[in-house]
Amino acid sequence: MAVRNLRYDGDEILRKKCKEVTEVDDRVRQLLDDMMDTLHETENGAALAANQVGILRRLVVIDYEDQYLKLVNPRIVESSGTQDCVEGCLSFPDQFGRTVRPERVTVKALDENGKELTLTGEGEMAKCFCHEIDHLDGKVFIDIVTEFIEE
Repeated sequence: MAVRNLRYDGDEILRKKCKEVTEVDDRVRQLLDDMMDTLHETENGAALAANQVGILRRLVVIDYEDQYLKLVNPRIVESSGTQDCVEGCLSFPDQFGRTVRPERVTVKALDENGKELTLTGEGEMAKCFCHEIDHLDGKVFIDIVTEFIEE
């Protein structure tokens, strides 16, 4: 088990665009495992993007309800509807805000073995996909908050 250090508000790496992974190899799999270990060692986290642990690669891990995902180069290929959300982020502790996200999104990615995946999420999972893929593009949820709230 390898737990990596989280990056927090003010760290410039959170604003940088992550690079595509060109080969899914043992090194990438180890990083995904480390990211999942890190996620499991945090409170109230459902997902984690690689730049949140200081790595500028397009990698995301998700452990939410019955979804346990390790995604390489995820991208949203379709979205529909809108939903009002409340969001927080491991990199912005104790900050919560209202956002508007798609109600349903379809994501294409590779799994940890390089196999192509197409996943569709609704509600909270759609929000999660959008939030993490935004991270990979150097965007953070506070950029789209319509109102900050206290949780």
